[in-house]
Amino acid sequence: MRRPSKDSSHKLSAESQRLVTYAQAVGQAASRIEERAWEHSLDAQLQKLLKTGHQDTIDATLNALFKEDLTAYDVLMDGVEAVSESSSISIDTADGVARQYDVLLVAAPILAWTRFAIASGAIPADILQTLSAHFAAHLLADGTQMAMSPTLFSIDQLPRSHVETYGKVHKLAQAAIKGTVLKADTKVPETAPFLADTRYLLVAVVTPAGGPLFRWQMPANQAQFANERATALEQWRAQVTPTVNRLLPGCGVELLLPEAYYMACREADKLIRPVSIRAAVHYLTHTLAIEPSELRAVIAGFGEENADGQIDEYRVAFTQRSSSDVIYGVVWPLYGQEDEEGTPPEGPLQGGPGGVVQKPVTPVEEITNYLNEAGVTQIKKHAERYVNEFCDDCGAPLFADPVGELAHAEMPEDAPTGTEHFH
Repeated sequence: MRRPSKDSSHKLSAESQRLVTYAQAVGQAASRIEERAWEHSLDAQLQKLLKTGHQDTIDATLNALFKEDLTAYDVLMDGVEAVSESSSISIDTADGVARQYDVLLVAAPILAWTRFAIASGAIPADILQTLSAHFAAHLLADGTQMAMSPTLFSIDQLPRSHVETYGKVHKLAQAAIKGTVLKADTKVPETAPFLADTRYLLVAVVTPAGGPLFRWQMPANQAQFANERATALEQWRAQVTPTVNRLLPGCGVELLLPEAYYMACREADKLIRPVSIRAAVHYLTHTLAIEPSELRAVIAGFGEENADGQIDEYRVAFTQRSSSDVIYGVVWPLYGQEDEEGTPPEGPLQGGPGGVVQKPVTPVEEITNYLNEAGVTQIKKHAERYVNEFCDDCGAPLFADPVGELAHAEMPEDAPTGTEHFH
């Protein structure tokens, strides 16, 4: 279950009430036919709101349902993500016949880590052409068309609302069908330099209505779709990593499987977290000329002030074992079903022998495991939940030191200068 935005409007408009009605009806449908009929009504309402830019109406409805009806909230969130990242469009052909197409916005995440800077921004034309050719050859079904945005996005530069996502999909879809080349986004926000971060390629994939989008969906590959997906990812990594290295000089990179926009972003958000831990330990040991065993990590949970004890993220502070001064920090946000008790296993008979469900690994246990793997063995865990606090001057998150006091992470004065931001 995804959490809503913090902004809330108490009185729902007539448009919001329709969304509530349709979302509740989907959740209570007693048959697939009825469910699909209600989904069609919900999608049509969302399509109208997204097309006219009414993000505020959608946000107000999500906030209201999050407090009153979590089942309907999940239905509406799934619906607005689906309608904003995909669409059915009609294109008039030269002979005047309208043809229907399905379009999906696909994100291709790239995990990157470095002691220097991770690039973003405009993609040179020759590199864009190479990336597009490999994307089509290794991932897409026959008969599809595609257009790749000529911008390598950081997370701060991705569409920030469902309305913006909807606009991006349709702009790229038109370029795919017409075969035109888009200009790189020039008014993108600056992104803070982190030791580990994610970069994204955005692609609109267009197929005749009802046709397959990806290679593993094609009739000949359906029986072995899992193997076909694995092969597609293997080929994508093998063929594209050298080109991505040109885009991100001085970085280690790992390419993830390109998937539907929101799913890909969520998976990348989760998978960058252990990379951030490893990058932090690598940076500190090399910058300070010390061994990982000479570091101490302090783990503390943080949440909103009025969130009934809910933990939104864990912050991992690093100190030297000989000092209590926080020298670096990493933020480990929680997503979806995650909470401080861990993500419950999905499906029946998950876990051990005989269908015994194993206790889920908690985020603190997961963080501890990654710290141990990186060579950090002295770990302090605070049981207290802290309110999200940030530096008044620079906006950086504050971290709990070994005695539980919140502190700004500051490298020692005699440390070599370099990247000192937080992830």
